[in-house]
Amino acid sequence: MNNGITTFNTDAVQSFTKFARHPLKFSAYLFWKLPSAWISGVRLRSLETDTCVTSVPFRWLSQNPFRSTYFACLAMAAELSTGLPAIMYVRSAPKRVSMLVTGMQSTFVKKATGLTSFTCSELPLLRAAIEKALSSEEAVTITLNSEGRDKDGILIASFAITWSFKSKS
Repeated sequence: MNNGITTFNTDAVQSFTKFARHPLKFSAYLFWKLPSAWISGVRLRSLETDTCVTSVPFRWLSQNPFRSTYFACLAMAAELSTGLPAIMYVRSAPKRVSMLVTGMQSTFVKKATGLTSFTCSELPLLRAAIEKALSSEEAVTITLNSEGRDKDGILIASFAITWSFKSKS
């Protein structure tokens, strides 16, 4: 990595991944830190080095008046599929890094009437952006894409979430 900054702490990444994959611990984390996501049923399905998959069901607490999943619940699941890996890398960085969502674009293709799973497959780009922020005094932005699909693999919605990362002294 540039400017003598060491890479991410591998043990911290593995520890965070283990924590996130633990159903009870991560559910408690969502309840405490993102209660509206927890209440609406947003859950982590998988967290790997290159992808993160989250989901949100269609149910009474996530519905809209049109008998489908409310767009904000879909947005929470999409954001979590990009934000959870960001938290993992920020927490395992050798220096403090601030992170903030600075933009979001979405496209809704089909009504979400069942479980919608969001996949972000751009984690290597995310990691590179955080590494760049660690070696720079400037904020680094990256837009990550997350696609929501139903159980049959049909596209429900796609989100482009822009994150900003800045190294702190």
